[in-house]
Amino acid sequence: MRISINTSKWYDRVWASFIFFTRLPFWRLHQPPRQAYETVVEQWPLTGWMTGCAMGSVLWFGSLVMPWSVTVILAIIVRLLLTGALHEDGLADFFDGFGGGGSDKERILSIMKDSRTGTYGVLGLILYELLLFFCLFELRPELAAMAAMAADPYSKMITAQLTQMMPYARTEATSKAHVVYRKFTIGAGISLFLQGILPLMVFLLTTGKRWDLLVFVPCIVMYFLYLLIWRRLRGYTGDCCGAVCLLTELSFYLTLLTLN
Repeated sequence: MRISINTSKWYDRVWASFIFFTRLPFWRLHQPPRQAYETVVEQWPLTGWMTGCAMGSVLWFGSLVMPWSVTVILAIIVRLLLTGALHEDGLADFFDGFGGGGSDKERILSIMKDSRTGTYGVLGLILYELLLFFCLFELRPELAAMAAMAADPYSKMITAQLTQMMPYARTEATSKAHVVYRKFTIGAGISLFLQGILPLMVFLLTTGKRWDLLVFVPCIVMYFLYLLIWRRLRGYTGDCCGAVCLLTELSFYLTLLTLN
């Protein structure tokens, strides 16, 4: 990590992250300066606190009044509405690009930027949503709710490391969001770590689940996805980050299910 200068205030950076990663109208209340959007990934797990708590609340309270299967579906829908399916869009593009682009970097990037969703993307999304549904469905409501609150920010914290481990694969002008994330400062790195690890620590202390597998399996999944991305693109994209976030989170739920 290196120390860099950014004149935006901390609340600008937090606000920019919520505007960037959710579809809630935060922009109506405050519009941070453009440079604040270069730091949104540093507050990414903080947005996971919101989406994770929203999902967990639906799982917890919904299970009291509705069938569990319906509750799980509603919880997934709530998160999709909050994020505008931002990460799911990245996952579909990721599967399309890496599935249909072969080893050609430019072809992969071109496919990922195409607004149309291909066969790999459709199949990938269906399989992902089915696995997510059944992982949550097989857990007790209270355990599923607490897991959602922990897994969401933790997976975002892990995935944020991609932006530090390799360069951006496109240019700022050709990126979808027209922004390239900056390298973390020391303070930003510490803040990112705390945002992601604190909910997980609460979950582990509350449930008494094995910490080693739940901590390290998502990290291992992220690392192998990093190797794949590096081999094909020699850099990350926003779609890659969205896909890795969802897949590492899914690995958390799959691991929890094996321990349950």
